[in-house]
Amino acid sequence: MVNRIGRRTLAAGLAAGAAFGGSARAQGRSEITFWTWRQEDRAAYTELFAEFMKANPGITVKFEAFAVEQYATILSTALAAGKGGDVIHTRAYGGLEQFARAGYLLPLDNNNVPELANLPDDAKASLTLRSDGKVYSYAFASQTLGLFVNNAVFRQHGVQPPTTWAELIEVSKALKAKNVVPIANGMATAWMCEVFTSVFTNPLLGPGFVDEILAGRATFSDPRYVAALGRLLELREFLPPGFTGIDYPTAQQLFLSGRAAMFAGGSFEIANFRKQNPRIDMSFIAPPAPAAGAPRLVSKFYDGGYAVNAKSTNQADALKLVRFMGTKAFGDRFSALLGNISPIKGVTITDPLLAEVAKLNETSAPYIMAVHFRFESPTGSELLQSGIQRMMAGSMTPAEVGASITQGIARYFKPFQK
Repeated sequence: MVNRIGRRTLAAGLAAGAAFGGSARAQGRSEITFWTWRQEDRAAYTELFAEFMKANPGITVKFEAFAVEQYATILSTALAAGKGGDVIHTRAYGGLEQFARAGYLLPLDNNNVPELANLPDDAKASLTLRSDGKVYSYAFASQTLGLFVNNAVFRQHGVQPPTTWAELIEVSKALKAKNVVPIANGMATAWMCEVFTSVFTNPLLGPGFVDEILAGRATFSDPRYVAALGRLLELREFLPPGFTGIDYPTAQQLFLSGRAAMFAGGSFEIANFRKQNPRIDMSFIAPPAPAAGAPRLVSKFYDGGYAVNAKSTNQADALKLVRFMGTKAFGDRFSALLGNISPIKGVTITDPLLAEVAKLNETSAPYIMAVHFRFESPTGSELLQSGIQRMMAGSMTPAEVGASITQGIARYFKPFQK
């Protein structure tokens, strides 16, 4: 249900997309619209699109941003009416499926977008419709889940960032004794519960566990998965007081203010954290390993992509824009301006912290629910988020959470139906 404000925004969005730049064409120019939910990126995209327009003087690009909580509704309504942006920011994985299945997006291939060759296979897979194997959007950023460290807090209290689980517990006890919240995360924001879980459990499960899941050789009731969830309970005493009611913005502020020493989050936070506190001295590290010598795995996924509206009357120019956004030159500028890692091969990362993240990606495992189990309902993410909230609050056991996830996914995942 779209509220009154949402209806006004929706009407404006439909009006904006209705003519597909007709007024510009009347003046001998082509205007293509770029639709996105990322309002905070307007300045950077304005600069990036200015470079495109300089190289393509007959084309104007108009940036149209919508509220994140309304974007999917506005977009689906516009596309169903044969309208919408010419180039569309899409989500990845399951977030792409509804639009690609409905035929709203133009399939991309090596003929209309040769720059697809600039993407690694897993980036293309994140924006491929599983039923036909075609790519429908060009990946725009990779994201990494790991552990943020407030370096000033660690120095002040004479402790070192943890490399193993035992060190994590030891450091957390030392910080708590100094009246510092060791880990800022709360459990009130559901999606952050999933991030928190992936950050700490992926290293405990090891690099091959996801392959066993996908092959049906293991389920989420596997003793290894249940044990990994159980380790999260050891962290409850190191979370903020009243952590079950602590939401995402509050957890961010605990970390940014120095009241908390660590924050389990994603590389997408880097630019945002710097905006909120330009003077923060922070690191982004791989989560602790189960024991010394074991791999410290970060979790990697792709954020979304750039798609072409299948009904756009400016399709040729829209493809020109997507091709431009598939070049290394664009990837370099994107990474520098937006503080995110472009997935384009060979991109130059000039930001030292982002360069560290890129290095961490060499030892990574998939963000399992996002990458593999967001395509059908109930999604793995929904099941995990609800289960973790209840488990951390003490109303479910790790075994019950694992069983609930397995049973929910078994409704559509054949390997679990044996």
